[in-house]
Amino acid sequence: MVSVTRAVFGDLPSGAGTVEKFQLQSDLLKVDIISWGCTITALEVKDRQGRASDVVLGFAELEGYLQKQPYFGAVVGRVANRIAKGTFTVDGKEYKLAVNNGPNSLHGGVRGFDKVVWTPQVLSNGVQFSRISPDGEEGYPGELKVWVTYTLDGGELMVNYRAQASQTTPVNLTNHSYFNLAGQGSPNIYDHEVTIEADAFLPVDETLIPTGEVAPVQGTAFDLRKPVELGKHLQEFRIHGFDHNFCLKGSKDKHFCARVHHAGSGRVLEVYTTQPGVQFYTGNFLDGTLKGKSGAVYPKHSGFCLETQSWPDAVNQPHFPPVLLRPGEEYDHTTWFKFSVA
Repeated sequence: MVSVTRAVFGDLPSGAGTVEKFQLQSDLLKVDIISWGCTITALEVKDRQGRASDVVLGFAELEGYLQKQPYFGAVVGRVANRIAKGTFTVDGKEYKLAVNNGPNSLHGGVRGFDKVVWTPQVLSNGVQFSRISPDGEEGYPGELKVWVTYTLDGGELMVNYRAQASQTTPVNLTNHSYFNLAGQGSPNIYDHEVTIEADAFLPVDETLIPTGEVAPVQGTAFDLRKPVELGKHLQEFRIHGFDHNFCLKGSKDKHFCARVHHAGSGRVLEVYTTQPGVQFYTGNFLDGTLKGKSGAVYPKHSGFCLETQSWPDAVNQPHFPPVLLRPGEEYDHTTWFKFSVA
């Protein structure tokens, strides 16, 4: 049984509208999602003692989400991740995007899908958000109709993304939640045990754009096919964190992607998806300057993201799985976040 409640979360400055909060609750999970950026603002999960803690980083008030912050909990698009030099060519025409991450375009540009109010519709077990991204928004071609649906079933949160385009355009949507299974505000994620079901990953250049190589994980720091304790693993391989796309083996059907276990609390997160990749990010750019919920600060490595997605810069790399959506087609993919206790 899932209950869905609706409340005002806050008002945007200068009368630009009201942001609502939707709380989805089952016997195992409680999730808060706001209409600003379809953002997950809280996610409460029980530990092995039955005590619930909020396991996502974020803010208690709307103001937090309106400041410059690293996409906490938001849906990012029109294209998640990076597009090299903010340019791509479709059917012989070059498009120029907003460049907002060094020389590249990141997560949809300056005002991506995370920085707009979506139209909500309450469902019996969740909430659906929709919006129309106008032709030319942030430089992207064509009008894009988008629907993001969150539904809850026991310990599983399902996120479905659908889109339809009036012109051929790249589309790659994902959720950018930062998790800490010890509870948000815990100082780091070093005691988390991580598994990612991927035989290959994408090496990147100094601006974090894939080089084009699809490299085997075997014998590298990126071999997470068997569980590794994150802190020890980073030390052993002398790397400062992960911010890489892992190439998943699955088809377009639901397949296992990743598992994270926090031994201290017993909490386990398993991720399943229909997407060909997952960006595993260990919060390398968090620096402790943002004040989060309950006065928490978020230093480097205090949260991790598992952004299920198409591969970064795929629109410029023809041998990557395609990301172009053409008129008459539908973009449709689903990711499942399954929480349990071990």
